[in-house]
Amino acid sequence: PGPRMESLPEAVLIRILASIPAVDLVLACRLVCCQWKNLVDGAALWILKCQQEGLAGVESQENAENWQNFYFLSKKRKNLIRNPCGEEAMQHWGEVENGGDGWKIEELPGDFGKEFPSEEVHKYFVTSYEWCRKAQVIDLRAEGYWEELMDTTQPKVVVKDWYAGRSDAGCLYELCVKLLSENEDVLAEYKSETIAIPQDNDASWTEISHTFSNYGPGVRFVRFEHGGQDTLFWKGWYGVRVTNSSVTVEP
Repeated sequence: PGPRMESLPEAVLIRILASIPAVDLVLACRLVCCQWKNLVDGAALWILKCQQEGLAGVESQENAENWQNFYFLSKKRKNLIRNPCGEEAMQHWGEVENGGDGWKIEELPGDFGKEFPSEEVHKYFVTSYEWCRKAQVIDLRAEGYWEELMDTTQPKVVVKDWYAGRSDAGCLYELCVKLLSENEDVLAEYKSETIAIPQDNDASWTEISHTFSNYGPGVRFVRFEHGGQDTLFWKGWYGVRVTNSSVTVEP
């Protein structure tokens, strides 16, 4: 008979284990024996998996405190905002305020507008002559971010949004994002200033971003809200335009 697995050099065993899907490593292989448990809980195996899958080079992330969490967070990274560009009308968005003529979705670049920096974005939401706000609440557990991860590792929560005005009309824009507990208590909050875009602006798109970190235990939901209006009170849709909103959980 050939040599038993436990007799293999540790470096060889790590290379074998690195070929196994990550979920199976944690849920099955880790339970085989003390040696395998130590390898799955250690850094070397996850560093190798990160390198094999292009998640980290030899020169990067050397200070990652928990390589297993870094691996899972990197693999899971995606935009948690649904319908960020209006391709599904108003689906997934709750209308907090729908002033004036309400929200509307238009094709880029729109009247007196500019194309978006990314060719992948084709539509935007536009506000009216009274405040229009819309929101989404993201359930982090439903998206696969387990409680221990959020409470102990506290990965970064990165928020981004894009806004623009028409070149022939002034408008206002606001962004407010809250990290909420199980009972929807506010544990951390970012609120932009009220950004005023003057009439006769160049209609260029501007990105706004914020990163939550070291926010403490208990975060279970993210509430994203943005909106605005025009400043000329013209009937129709001359207010701020928003698109490509994103919330990501990152290492």
